[in-house]
Amino acid sequence: MHDVVIVGAGTAGCVLASRLTEDPDLSVLLLEAGPRDRKLELRVPAAFSKLYRSDVDWGDSTVPQEELDGREVVFPRGRVLGGSAAINAMMVLRGHRGDYDGWPALGCPGWSWADVEPAFARSSAGRFPLAELPERNPLTEAFVQAAQATGIPFSPDLNAGQNDGVGWVPVSQRRGRRFSVVHGYLRPALRRPNLTVVTNALVTRVLLEGGRAVGVAYRLDGDEGEEEAHAERETVLCGGAIGTPHLLQRSGIGRREPLEQAGIGIVHELPGVGANLLDHLANGLLVRTQGVETLASAESLRNLARWALWGRGPLTSNVAEAAAFVRTRPDVATPDLELIFAPVLFEEEGLKRPTEHGVTLAVVLLQPRSVGTVTARSPDPLDPPAIDPRYLTDPSGQDVRTLVHGLRLARRVLAQQPLASFVDEELLPGAGARSDDDLLAHLRARSQTLYHPAGTCRMGTDPLAVVDPALRVRGIDGLRVVDASVIPRLPSGHTNWPTVMIAERAADLVRRR
Repeated sequence: MHDVVIVGAGTAGCVLASRLTEDPDLSVLLLEAGPRDRKLELRVPAAFSKLYRSDVDWGDSTVPQEELDGREVVFPRGRVLGGSAAINAMMVLRGHRGDYDGWPALGCPGWSWADVEPAFARSSAGRFPLAELPERNPLTEAFVQAAQATGIPFSPDLNAGQNDGVGWVPVSQRRGRRFSVVHGYLRPALRRPNLTVVTNALVTRVLLEGGRAVGVAYRLDGDEGEEEAHAERETVLCGGAIGTPHLLQRSGIGRREPLEQAGIGIVHELPGVGANLLDHLANGLLVRTQGVETLASAESLRNLARWALWGRGPLTSNVAEAAAFVRTRPDVATPDLELIFAPVLFEEEGLKRPTEHGVTLAVVLLQPRSVGTVTARSPDPLDPPAIDPRYLTDPSGQDVRTLVHGLRLARRVLAQQPLASFVDEELLPGAGARSDDDLLAHLRARSQTLYHPAGTCRMGTDPLAVVDPALRVRGIDGLRVVDASVIPRLPSGHTNWPTVMIAERAADLVRRR
């Protein structure tokens, strides 16, 4: 028996476990399905895409996406201490203050910019530091200058609240190594006697008694037999926007029809579970370059030695070294498009190793109107859920128009000096792709996730909200959700730091009850 049982040692779980155990009278059990974070690639920043489809990735893909040529999109998720924060590109971008000022109108009072900014500030005071890259590729410097030449203003701080402009991406690193919530939050807390961490523990279901969550059942080290962990005060789900709704559904909590189709008995009908899947869809231009080495040559013994001994060199790169946030229309309240510059050819959804020098200028849809679902296929916890983001299905066509606009803007940036002098040839979609139809074909053939799923256990007060503004699951006592699934609308930034913020605030909510 523990006071609090936390499911998932990803971003939110690590933060929450650390903050709760600052109270010595509160005992916490943290369960993680994956192993401890011992792989070298988990520390080398530039190696993050090598972790895709590895033993620290859940290995998911979406269901075939009708508007993406029927493709199944690779959907990496961390399955290790640190969760997706252990395998991401370390970009620390919280978005625009207007994003959060819009949350109260969506049924989330107490979550405006003024409410959440103190939690952001608290997290960045040592536990989740924002750092500059030790070194940047010369092509990245050229990109920032070229973006300004197209009229995008320079932003010295992309986290200042008003994030319009182009600038350097702050990263969660220290001394050239990944520095995630595991290092800043969890490791210091491991010395506390009131924290127990169990890895390789796959939670199978939430235990419910008389309308109250009393803990969870889990399988340890791949065994088929179940063990139980009981919570005296609360059970908190931190499995992320895919894992949390999947666990709730397997526990009989969700919309009746798909649960019954999956052979799961309904325990508590909550139709919003697994609905409202939001994600940042990304596409971009791949360009062969000349005159400067890119990250294609980063993997050498010399560079490995520079990284290991001094925390320097191209292996310290987070790949996505600079970004620009822009508005494609005057009527949008916050940036709706992001350009991300990577001094490497990021091909085949990150699964292909680059063989020649080049750059990727990614175009990211920040305010998607297309909405998807996460649905359990069966009661079996080893049977992955059906992930259906329904990319580019927005009936108004605005998602497509925004991305096409972004591709044309990216081309204008690449044509500006000093970046233009390094461009050899546009590889994808290719110089011949000029019309809107050509660019749409490229979007359908090459778009991928930017790894920001959210919204599937949406916070709010309406009938489809899964949790209330205190993050309590509606209709069940003793159960909260603390992760990106509660986000009601995606920020015009990224989701890792906002998830840290949510967990910081949740720690206060759990302590106060």
